[in-house]
Amino acid sequence: MTTSAAPRRAPRLLGISDLHIAYAENRKFVDQLWPEHEGDWLIVAGDIGEMMRDVEWALRTLAERFDTVVWSPGNHELWTPVDDPNRLRGEARYRHIVDLCRDIGVPTPEDPFPVWRGEGGPVVVAPLFLLYDYTFRPEGKHTKKAALEYAYETGVVCTDEVLLHPDPYATREDWCRARVAYSRERLDALDPQLPTVLVNHWPVVREPTRILHYPEFALWCGTEATADWPVRYRATAVVYGHLHIPRTLTHDGVRHVEVSVGYPREWQRDWHPSPRLWQILPEPEQVEGLRPRR
Repeated sequence: MTTSAAPRRAPRLLGISDLHIAYAENRKFVDQLWPEHEGDWLIVAGDIGEMMRDVEWALRTLAERFDTVVWSPGNHELWTPVDDPNRLRGEARYRHIVDLCRDIGVPTPEDPFPVWRGEGGPVVVAPLFLLYDYTFRPEGKHTKKAALEYAYETGVVCTDEVLLHPDPYATREDWCRARVAYSRERLDALDPQLPTVLVNHWPVVREPTRILHYPEFALWCGTEATADWPVRYRATAVVYGHLHIPRTLTHDGVRHVEVSVGYPREWQRDWHPSPRLWQILPEPEQVEGLRPRR
């Protein structure tokens, strides 16, 4: 009598962000992440951590386990903490991580966009680095100056104002404008017959920020310059993080999936799911996360 082998399960395109592995609980979570299917890809949409040694550890660990890891930077990787031996700032810090990724075979916003050819494909997976330009302003605040003054009055100010240096650009919004122009040029050059999965740490449309408990924080959450990109670039999904509000919403007919892990204190909230991977493709029939292997 013979028994047939278990059927091979199809690979999936998965997403995660905001790993924040400076926290012991978060580092343990990442250390326990493994693909469940042979050939699984993993999108890492920024905020691995602040210290360069942590960023390197996480990327190397995940790249050794998943078939392909795709990285897009968050604001925390771009901080220059006073206690980090790596003193690089701004563009130089970003390029340092790009070089690391290239050494271990992880596509970045500077590399040819990989094409997912599993179920739900072919789809171009496009990691982006777009930053923000202070155009997600509170109601009634029509300039960056007025919006920032209001944020400081309310006490809701992103740490980026201290630790995220835009060198060699004069301002973070100048860096954002340069990144938007560069990314638009690359996306315009894609095969117009292929759909995309757009990956960016910050939301590419404002809609996800509408439920922020502190709406002033939206200032550091994106740019109005990309509002039409999900439709313009045929996105089957947009993957983002930053807000620490993991969920899926549909806007202009496009799925926007926030894949944040967040901080341990946030995991205790009734509305916050347990840390998990999120399935991007094939599109799940029911929106739910996938827990790491224990």
